[in-house]
Amino acid sequence: MRTPPRFAAWIAGALILACGPRLSAADLRLTLSPAPMDRAGQVISFTLPPNAPAQPALLDAQGQRLPLQVGPDRTARFMLAWQAAGTSPTFTLTKGGPAPDQVTVKPEGGDLAIQVGGKPAFSYRMDREKLPRPDIKPEYKRAGYLYPIVSPSGRPVADDYPVQHVHHHGIWSPWTKTKFQGRTPDFWNMGQKTGTVEFVGLERSWSGPVAGGFVARHRMVDLSAPTPVVALHETWEVTAYHVGTARQPVQLFELVLTQTCATNDPLILPEYHYGGLGFRGLGNWLGEKNSQFLTSNGETDRVKAHTSRVRWIHQYGQGEGGVVGLTMMDHPGNFRAPQPLRVHPKEPFICFAPSQLGDWSIEPGKPYVGRYRFLVQDGPPDRALLDAYWAGYAQPATATISSR
Repeated sequence: MRTPPRFAAWIAGALILACGPRLSAADLRLTLSPAPMDRAGQVISFTLPPNAPAQPALLDAQGQRLPLQVGPDRTARFMLAWQAAGTSPTFTLTKGGPAPDQVTVKPEGGDLAIQVGGKPAFSYRMDREKLPRPDIKPEYKRAGYLYPIVSPSGRPVADDYPVQHVHHHGIWSPWTKTKFQGRTPDFWNMGQKTGTVEFVGLERSWSGPVAGGFVARHRMVDLSAPTPVVALHETWEVTAYHVGTARQPVQLFELVLTQTCATNDPLILPEYHYGGLGFRGLGNWLGEKNSQFLTSNGETDRVKAHTSRVRWIHQYGQGEGGVVGLTMMDHPGNFRAPQPLRVHPKEPFICFAPSQLGDWSIEPGKPYVGRYRFLVQDGPPDRALLDAYWAGYAQPATATISSR
C-alpha cells in the first residue's frame, strides 16, 4: 500500500524535528584550540557574534546537543567534559531553543542549596544558629561556608563543628596569625575571642543549564580592639557546573574569594603554617590511617605532603557505603602559586596556606584574590584524570568562530 505524499512529508518533518536542531547556511562553526595535554571539565566561554542564530543551540561533531548558557552580555559558555591531547574539536552553532536548568540554586532551611542534575551537591550555610549539637559556645557560631558537601552518589565528604576543632567548617577561609592596627586578632581560632568571621549577606544567585551559583559577602572582625573593628571585607563567588558525560561522575564547583581592607590599615600576615582556604573531611576519617591523600606531585604520605607546593590535593576515605573524596585545586594565577599545603598529621584537615612562604600583607586598595576548584567523587582518585581536570581549569581551550 502506497503512503500518501502529504503523510510521507509529515513523517519526514517529524523525523527531522526528533533528531534535533536543523542545520542551515546561517549556522556558525566553533573550533577549539588544540590540547597540548588531556583536559577535563573545561568551561568554554565565548562572545556570541552579531550574526549568531537567535536562541542558539550547540551541536558537537556527532550532532549531539550540548547545553549552552548565554548571559545578558551575550557571553556564552558550555562544559566540555573531555578533550584528548592533540585534538581540536569543532562544534556547530545553530538555531535552537532554551535548554532546561541542570544547576539550580535556591534557599532551603536557612541555607542556600545547590543541586546538579536534580541531585544535591552542596549547600552554603547562612544561618549561624544551625548547629549539630547544643553544647557549642556562642563564640564558635558562624555562617558563610560550604556544608554539607556530597558525592555524586549522595555520600557526605565533609564535617562541621568537629569536637576536636570546633572552629572547622566544611570549606571555609579565615586567616590565623595576623597583625592589625598593632593588635593580633586570630580569625581562625574563634574560641580565643580575638577575631571572628561574620556572614553579611547574599548578593545574588542564579541557576542555569550549564552553571549556577551565588555571590555572598563576609567580614573578618577584630574582637581584640576596645570596640570591634572590621579588618577585611570578603566576597565569595561560588559556581557549580553540570559536567554531563564525564568519564566518572563528579561534582565540580569553583570558588573565587576576594578580600579587601575595610580601613586604611593593612592586614599583616606573618609567616605561619596554616590559615587560608581549608577543607575538613568526614569525622570517621579522624586518625593517622583513616584518611588517604594524593597530591599532584604523586605524594601519598600525609607527613611528606605537608608544606609541599602542589597544583592539587585529594583527600579520601571510607564514607557511607563506599570510598569518597574531595580534590582541592590551586589556580596558577593565585598569589604564591603553587601554594603550599597544610596537612594535619592526624586529623582530616587540609589547607592551602600561602603564609608558609613568609610574611606578607593585604594592603588598602589592593584586593587579595584566591581562585580554587573542587571536585567531589566516589571511589579512589585517578592521578591522570585529576591532572586533566586541573589542566581544564588552569589552561582551558579558546574558541574561534567562523562560517560553516
